[in-house]
Amino acid sequence: MSAPTKPLLILQLRPEDETSDSEFQAFLKYGGLLEKQASRIRIEQGGIPPLSLNDYSAIIVGGSPFDISTPEEKKSAIQKTIERDFKRLFVDVLARDFPFMGACSGNGLLGSYLGAGISGRYSEPVGSARVSLTEEGKLDPLLSGFPDQIEVLLGHKEACDITPEGATLLIQGSACPVQMFRVGQNVYATQFHPEGDAAGFTVRINAYKHHGYFAPETAQRLIEVVSRVQTPYAQEILRRFVERYVY
Repeated sequence: MSAPTKPLLILQLRPEDETSDSEFQAFLKYGGLLEKQASRIRIEQGGIPPLSLNDYSAIIVGGSPFDISTPEEKKSAIQKTIERDFKRLFVDVLARDFPFMGACSGNGLLGSYLGAGISGRYSEPVGSARVSLTEEGKLDPLLSGFPDQIEVLLGHKEACDITPEGATLLIQGSACPVQMFRVGQNVYATQFHPEGDAAGFTVRINAYKHHGYFAPETAQRLIEVVSRVQTPYAQEILRRFVERYVY
């Protein structure tokens, strides 16, 4: 495999150093990348700076404790800045069908931009879920050859109410219908975490146990549950994305 000619851009929104670092390392690990092959920007510190898509091979956006469905008057200044910056970024990404993978918050930001309602209707507790490929999903290059159902790690207070108009639903769930979709040929979003593993989720459970995702006293039990979960197909999605667009 040859070295990438342009770096992968990883945009992160997590304000805690430990959770941000853990997520970044997981993206590298399961994407099969060295740190020097990725350009990392922690946009929770100041929004998305001016950038040219010509400088990058693809974009990955991670999760965050921000909720898009929070009333505008209750959003922090940095959250409003981030949401405004993503609207600007999506104009270019969608116009060029530029390789993009949004996970969890990245999924909500893209879904919202495309007009899908974002609400707590299809929230899911922290842990694992079995999700199903659609017929269109079975044909997608990131999912071809997968079993009909795969195990994923997730945990979210909000989600897309419907598949965004113009998007193709690739993976669906019983508790949360929209688990993965594609726009055009190269723009993807997942409600679950393709980079998720037991170590990373343990860090997040400890960091967010007072953020309303679950009752704080259940944190240790959740850690024990995720420690027994394997999600190789979810991680394979990330590996294939990098292999397809970065190399």
